[in-house]
Amino acid sequence: MKKLSVVDAAEYFGISKEAIHNRIRRGSLESVIEDGQKMVILTQDTKVKRTRTAPRAKSKTSDDSNYYKLLEEQNRALQERVGVLENETRTLRDQKELMLVQEREKIEDIYKEKDEQFKNLLNTLSQQFMLNAPMEQKEETVEVEMIEDKKSQNSSISLKKYLKSKKLSKKKCIKIQNKFKKRVKNDERIITIGSKIYLNPSKYDYSDLV
Repeated sequence: MKKLSVVDAAEYFGISKEAIHNRIRRGSLESVIEDGQKMVILTQDTKVKRTRTAPRAKSKTSDDSNYYKLLEEQNRALQERVGVLENETRTLRDQKELMLVQEREKIEDIYKEKDEQFKNLLNTLSQQFMLNAPMEQKEETVEVEMIEDKKSQNSSISLKKYLKSKKLSKKKCIKIQNKFKKRVKNDERIITIGSKIYLNPSKYDYSDLV
């Protein structure tokens, strides 16, 4: 005869403590109280029962071991997969950042080029406007327009004023004006500012045209 605590008996039979208590209540196991602790009494018959149940406990332990081993292998495989996905994600993020930087540089270059083209266009239009801007003066108001010749420091007078001083007919004045217009580009005696023609009688002789 042998006495074991409930915990030791559960380990001996390979079952839970609750199963030991159930057996005691059913009477399949004998027990006594010693020093306030319940002790299971093992007899020769009890040993036979333990021998029959032990293989089942061993089989259950083996199944649990195989199950945990399978879980560990699956967990290891998942961790490896997570590592691969993290590397792929990091690579894709780096590629995306590089593409964004390249696109931003392309856009900046395009805007710089457009800005230069726009500036050149404005400069061209401004110069064209200054060259083609007419002198504001009504034809019916004939005023003496004096300009200063930087080379000779002599006074110049407009063609209209000059012809008016000659007291010529209107028809004659028109013919003379046409002559001056034809000679504008090739005659250094004729000065043009905008669309106006100026003469310098104190310096040049215009008798061949008048």
